[in-house]
Amino acid sequence: MLLEVRNLTAYYDTVLALDDISLNINEGEIVAMIGPNGAGKSTALKAICGLVKPKSGEVLFRGENINGKQPYQLVEKGLCLVPEGRRVFTSMTVLENLEMGGYTVSSGQSSVVRERIEKVFELFPVLKERRKQRSGTLSSGEQQMLAIGRALMLKPKLLLLDEPSLGLSPNYMDTVFEKIKEINIDGTTILLVEQNARMALEYANRGYVFEIGKIAFEDKAKNLLKNDLVRKSFLGER
Repeated sequence: MLLEVRNLTAYYDTVLALDDISLNINEGEIVAMIGPNGAGKSTALKAICGLVKPKSGEVLFRGENINGKQPYQLVEKGLCLVPEGRRVFTSMTVLENLEMGGYTVSSGQSSVVRERIEKVFELFPVLKERRKQRSGTLSSGEQQMLAIGRALMLKPKLLLLDEPSLGLSPNYMDTVFEKIKEINIDGTTILLVEQNARMALEYANRGYVFEIGKIAFEDKAKNLLKNDLVRKSFLGER
């Protein structure tokens, strides 16, 4: 098991955001967390990667308890978050953003950084075309690709994605999810939070449904797509 969350309780400011949740991610999976706004999904990601301190419970990554670890320490262990809203360095070029993503590579290993940049360019050819362009001038879809590409520079074992389709046109949404699938096939395990529940479940192996700080239920993604409650509450079907 790559990631295990045990009985995690966490507050966001003074609000109880996670109430004794447990979940797990196996190596090689894509796992989706779906549910309404404010249900605790993004807080769960932040608690896993050290940005929110849990009140109680444990997070284990590759069998190691990582409670209390700083985010940069978790990045070095292979756990990386692409936050909601992309947050690229808008005044920097595409290439400079990717180079920033390679900061964990030891000095003197510039060839490793170059190799990783080329791999990102293979995955996202549009970024190669725009490599000298300031990232603030990119479209929202291109910025999302850049944010994911920058995270891949860290060579993560587990990639956490918070609302990767937020604000994207339908065409870019499809492209981003296809690239997420490619990244997974290439060996990276993925945990994603996504408001587009249908899209998330169509690409995921398994899913967790959140309701007001709790996990209401979990199942294989294909079963959740057939679940009447999920279809009525999150897929807009009647």
